[in-house]
Amino acid sequence: MPFAQLNGQKIHYRDSGGRGPAVVLSHGFLMDSTMFDSQVAALSDKFRVITWDERGFGETEYDGKPFTYWDSANDCLALMTHLGVDTAVLGGMSQGGFLSLRAALTAPERVRALVLIDTASDNDGPETLAAYRSMVDAWVTHGPSDDLANIIANIIIAEPTENAKWIAKWKARPKELLVHSSGCLLDRDDNTARIGDIACPALIIHGTHDTAISPERAEALRKGLRNADDIVWVQGAAHASNLTHPQIVNPPLRAFLERVA
Repeated sequence: MPFAQLNGQKIHYRDSGGRGPAVVLSHGFLMDSTMFDSQVAALSDKFRVITWDERGFGETEYDGKPFTYWDSANDCLALMTHLGVDTAVLGGMSQGGFLSLRAALTAPERVRALVLIDTASDNDGPETLAAYRSMVDAWVTHGPSDDLANIIANIIIAEPTENAKWIAKWKARPKELLVHSSGCLLDRDDNTARIGDIACPALIIHGTHDTAISPERAEALRKGLRNADDIVWVQGAAHASNLTHPQIVNPPLRAFLERVA
């Protein structure tokens, strides 16, 4: 498996290769790079598709220290440099979108366009954050019990076969890995006032049944960006819409990439 030593982390990544325009896809919280397998299969005939595991997830070996999505954005940009990619379309689901927005704010000259899947520029409200902190405390203390894992899987995925697959992954990982990755998620800064500075084209894809980030927040994201297409609504999808409904997501995604890249 390919790894890159970047920013003090041993980053695991996969690169489809080829000479096509580069697309870097960043996964959501509790997920890993394999959540984009369908997108890699659908796009790699024409695009160089790079997926990677962020700090605290997948096969990446991180230093165990607190970090922010600005750090993750710098990991993404450093991986591009490591792979000889000057510019790319950055795509991200949920926290992958959080870091992709920050990468576009950090190095706009390197971000050709954005694909934002079930993500937002803001943070959650106090009640929601309190509920999430309670879930994290239970996870870190006791591990992902069946009840807790099923609740979270239904928020993120809501598809029985995929739920079981990801729950098995969660149970196999050290529960302590969630400490700093959850701190990064729950304490993230609100960038709503800054996203108007992002000038590159953007495609927003969002599940109509997403309860983690509401459709209203997707609309707010679209309005805040300067150059966003109409939202692609994924009917019936929860939070990880690209994972559960690739047949709806992949065609408009490919069309957007062909236009901007």
